[in-house]
Amino acid sequence: MKRPGPLLTLLAGLVLALFMLTLNVTSGTKTASSSYSEKSPSPSAPQTSAPASVPSPTPTKSPTTKPPAPNAEYAGRTDDDAASVAVSVRNGKAVAYFCDGRYKEAWLRGRVNNNGSMKLTAPNGAVLDGTIDQGRKIRGTVKDEGRRYAFTAAKAVKPSGLWRATAKVRGAKIDAGWVVLPNGRQTGIVTRDGKPASAPRIDPETGAVTVDGQQLTARPVTP
Repeated sequence: MKRPGPLLTLLAGLVLALFMLTLNVTSGTKTASSSYSEKSPSPSAPQTSAPASVPSPTPTKSPTTKPPAPNAEYAGRTDDDAASVAVSVRNGKAVAYFCDGRYKEAWLRGRVNNNGSMKLTAPNGAVLDGTIDQGRKIRGTVKDEGRRYAFTAAKAVKPSGLWRATAKVRGAKIDAGWVVLPNGRQTGIVTRDGKPASAPRIDPETGAVTVDGQQLTARPVTP
């Protein structure tokens, strides 16, 4: 029996080498394809983007509310020096007295707006329109009996300001009012049963005053 020749042995080795080369090439292709498939996103998969940032709303400023006019007393003269005016302000309300020291007078009342403006009225039809200027003074007008009086009343401290006394003296009803100015000057009227006349001076420290022989006590007036 003959042994296989060298040619047959070489042919068998060549076939084996070709088989191994084909196997390696096939395995490498699959591995690369598989790796790409795992890392690459599917074309049909939806793309998710980060949500856009929404700007925060700008906070709105609440309207500024002015505080009420401070409590204070004011006293002064009309621009023509014909009469005196005193105003007392308390908690958004005001009472005022306008008098010429002889026969003309008016008691006025009303509200004070937060901006310092006021419109005060009196039973006899007199009207005071004024505005508090930075808490230092009141500038305005008093309209009485068809005539308008411009005035300036500076901030006052006791005993300056507005005073009043009411009583019955010898059967007559007494109603008296005074404006005491910061320089000590006084203007006042005593009304006896509706008849006005010049008022005597009061003691600004105590409010003591003598009317028709009877001693009365005037007191500061507030709304």
